[in-house]
Amino acid sequence: MKKIVLAAIAVMTFGWANAQDVKFGVKGGINLSNLTGDIENTSSKVGFQVGGFAEFKLADKFSVQPEVMYSLQGAKIKESGEFYSYEGNINASYLNIPVLAKYYVVEKLGLEAGPQIGFLLSAKNKWEESDNGEKYSGKENIKDNFKSTSFSLNIGAGYDFTENISAGVRYNFGVSNISDFKDEKIHNNVISLSVGYKF
Repeated sequence: MKKIVLAAIAVMTFGWANAQDVKFGVKGGINLSNLTGDIENTSSKVGFQVGGFAEFKLADKFSVQPEVMYSLQGAKIKESGEFYSYEGNINASYLNIPVLAKYYVVEKLGLEAGPQIGFLLSAKNKWEESDNGEKYSGKENIKDNFKSTSFSLNIGAGYDFTENISAGVRYNFGVSNISDFKDEKIHNNVISLSVGYKF
């Protein structure tokens, strides 16, 4: 974790020192997230993200964009049998710090890729269960089931509609195991759509 954080700081410092132009902005949008690996009967759920970014332009077609984003993600779980059903809704809140390298293939369209570290802020499961006609429900804190940090990679694209307004789509696939249980591997996967405003 320390190596990635130090690398991100180094990239941002290099970008600041060598940038031809620097723009700051805010962005927000929706997430379509899921959990994959040693976890069954999951499906995607809708969340959101919001935060800020800085774009360091290093050349006409190349820039570096670090971000700080609050992200609500997780998954839905659904199981059923002849006399039994269970539905869970996992909400995991992360503070994500991606660092993206952006290449503008044309004037307003840019492709982006880069690493991300995420810090788990909270994780809760809201569930409903039916067993032989008896119904139960509840909400539990499951933060201790997950590791405090998550490492992932981003790939995506962005389009600048104007000098200030932009939109982007991004796929974030987890490369680290976020489960805190031995012999169990779970990964974050998130598709995000966002709109940003550059100052």
